[in-house]
Amino acid sequence: MRSLRTRAWLSLTTLAVVMAALLCFPAATVHYWQAWLYLGIFIGASGLVTLHLARHDPALLERRMKGGPFAEKRPRQRLIMLCTSTGFIALLVVPGLDHRFGWSDVPIVVVFAGELLVAIGLGLIARVYRENPFTAATVEVMENQRVISTGPYAVVRHPMYASALLYLIGTPLALGSYTGLLPLAAMIPCLIWRLLDEERLLAQSLAGYTVYQQRVRHRLLPFVW
Repeated sequence: MRSLRTRAWLSLTTLAVVMAALLCFPAATVHYWQAWLYLGIFIGASGLVTLHLARHDPALLERRMKGGPFAEKRPRQRLIMLCTSTGFIALLVVPGLDHRFGWSDVPIVVVFAGELLVAIGLGLIARVYRENPFTAATVEVMENQRVISTGPYAVVRHPMYASALLYLIGTPLALGSYTGLLPLAAMIPCLIWRLLDEERLLAQSLAGYTVYQQRVRHRLLPFVW
């Protein structure tokens, strides 16, 4: 347990440093208050989730730490995650460049609206963790996994993706950049590809999932899709 907690906090600290670098180096300044507010919300929320999972669901924390292109077992998902990871890097770098060169003029009210979307998205992701102990950072079916159909899963089939989408939309706005929406537009097809591929795997390998699909009709957006 101690080793897991140490690795989790070290991973979060490393992520914080990398994200700060991806924002501030392109911006060529540390005087970027939108970035520090964004990082404060992100790291604060992630820290609370890490603390909760370390105490109450260390197995889930372990699974969430095993993510990224090289953690995926299937080539298709490795490619999807490589594209998505590249897109997320661009989602931070482009706003940093935008701040440096002044491409966007984003009103402060839009910045705070973006921060609110980030906070809501992260909060909903934490809610998904609480509802689904089988959540993993990779697309796979685990031993003894069962279909979760309660809480947010009673509304859409993929509440994790829906929550992440709110966070991703909020990110460039929170960072004071309209230009930062361009990497997001490139990421969305990859996220949809990942979602559809995950559905195919679950329908084939997880007992009861096809029945769940018939009961919960919408994948990502209630009453839309």
